Amino acid sequence: MKITISKENYLKTIAEAESEGETVIAATLARWLKVSAPAVTMAIRRLKRDALIRVDPEGHVTLTRSGRAIANRLLNRHHLIERMLSEIFDMEWYKVHDEAEQLEHAVSGDFETKLRERLGNDDACPHGNRVGMDTPEDRRRRGLKPLDEGQVSEALSVESVFERDRALLERLDRLSVRPGAAVSITAASAKHLTVQVDGKRFRIDRPVASRVWVRPTTSNTSR
Repeated sequence: MKITISKENYLKTIAEAESEGETVIAATLARWLKVSAPAVTMAIRRLKRDALIRVDPEGHVTLTRSGRAIANRLLNRHHLIERMLSEIFDMEWYKVHDEAEQLEHAVSGDFETKLRERLGNDDACPHGNRVGMDTPEDRRRRGLKPLDEGQVSEALSVESVFERDRALLERLDRLSVRPGAAVSITAASAKHLTVQVDGKRFRIDRPVASRVWVRPTTSNTSR
């Protein structure tokens, strides 16, 4: 069975959407991959024919064992390439996802082994995300929460950021909201938060803040 780049992309996207806590249906894949509904329908038909996915009567798409193995291989390679670009070539953290999306399909098993030997098995990519399945429930069990759930005067540390939105990453970088940054919430409303990072205060819309996962720290501020 030939595994094309298109099939790899669909399988990896299913795994990524699941990791973000989404129930995967055809519309989910169209939105994530920015392709038409007919294109998704054809892809689902091929993937089901190849026994790489299952589709239940309600249209929910899940990976078979074979499909999961392919998706995991791509996720691992993507993770290693992001780290290579950041740690070896010093590429900006907000650029490495798009580059890795292109390079992950061309990496051989030998090169993947060399990357793992060079970089080790660190858990986090430059965006702070773990390789493989890491659902919102998994993150909450580790004591994390989205920034938009933070409280006024709460001191927080940025742990990870949703990486599939380049415009979001660039905006957060300009605000110095990146993994490892110390953030404190100084005011909150229904639509946005006022946060302080590196001595600077700015407003951040709640939908943007919901894409940033943080960990409460031991020190609180009252500003």
